[in-house]
Amino acid sequence: MDGYDVVVVGGGPAGAAAALAARRAGARVLLLDRAEFPRDKACGDGIAAHALDVLTELGVPDAVSGFAPVPALRLVGPGGATVARALPRPAYTVPRRIFDARLVAAAVRAGAELRRHQVRRLERRPDGVLLDGVIRARAVVGADGAGSVVRRALGHGANPDRHLALAIRGYAPAGAGPVEQLIVTSGDRWPAYAWSFPVGWSGEARERPAGLYGPDGGANVGYGEVLRGEPLNRRHLLDRMATLLPGLDPGRVTELRAHHLPLSTHRPGPGRGPVLLAGDALSLINPFTGEGIFYALLSGMLAGAAAAAEPATAADRYAAQLRRRLGRHLRHSSAAAFLARRRSVVEAAVAAARRDARAFGTIAELGLGAGLLDARTLGMIGAGLARRAPRESASQGG
Repeated sequence: MDGYDVVVVGGGPAGAAAALAARRAGARVLLLDRAEFPRDKACGDGIAAHALDVLTELGVPDAVSGFAPVPALRLVGPGGATVARALPRPAYTVPRRIFDARLVAAAVRAGAELRRHQVRRLERRPDGVLLDGVIRARAVVGADGAGSVVRRALGHGANPDRHLALAIRGYAPAGAGPVEQLIVTSGDRWPAYAWSFPVGWSGEARERPAGLYGPDGGANVGYGEVLRGEPLNRRHLLDRMATLLPGLDPGRVTELRAHHLPLSTHRPGPGRGPVLLAGDALSLINPFTGEGIFYALLSGMLAGAAAAAEPATAADRYAAQLRRRLGRHLRHSSAAAFLARRRSVVEAAVAAARRDARAFGTIAELGLGAGLLDARTLGMIGAGLARRAPRESASQGG
């Protein structure tokens, strides 16, 4: 049997970050994934500045090299109200087949061993964990996504409806207009939204698949909605995407893939003893925006460091670090998601962001990083709701 200090299951951003962090702590690390890299992954491909901050901590400063920054965000409310402003810091759109392969390569350069293997079984042993009867680990980080085997081994089921979303993603030619992230929320079937994120190449990149995204990189387009107990099919998702992105030609959308988003409003425990969960396996998807790469990188980094430092009690150390880095933010984002179940709250938030740059920045930071709600922004949203109430009452006849 092969023995390692830390075995990381899953080679996405959370897994690569865990492997990098564990290697920086001097651990012998095995990184497992069922796919061979580079491989595609259904995602919006948005990389916020906060994700790059974590990668800088991990010694990977060039993960978005060759891609142009996306400086602005346009948000359309359920009733059609729109705000478009510069982001506090630019974002990037990097296809996951490129982004993930770069992170895995960085982990391998740091000394992690990469192996193609699909984990099916975990057994706790007095000296650690046994995977599939052949791999021994002092600690395991489960970064194996929404259908995590490691999560199931800890006794946690999938997220229930209202805490789980379904989305479809594809690539389309980039339309004319400003370079910005576009999010169009839906009045029907709320909470739901469509997006269009320009990929954009700023130069040559060796990993660029020939002809896949068009001469300008194209755009990552998609639609997702929170599940509410009824089945959703591919045709429904595509129809909603076409409705909310009216300039889109559905016939020119390629690479369509659907995926589940386990929202952070229903998280399992972060681990038990030497077995930890990170990224989507821990339901770390922002319920406000669907963003998950920043969460994945940060949780992976914290999990890898904890697993390498004290394997037997890694879960306790990891939980404390998660609380310190993300605890208040996760409470605020959950509160925002609860308030945003009312369409009128979202409309008031869009109006506040349109009137005030600071309110826009607060909302963007909450949705893309580890930002917090503040009394000023909440006051502006509340004032907007108060102004809307008489108009809505009058439109309803009293």
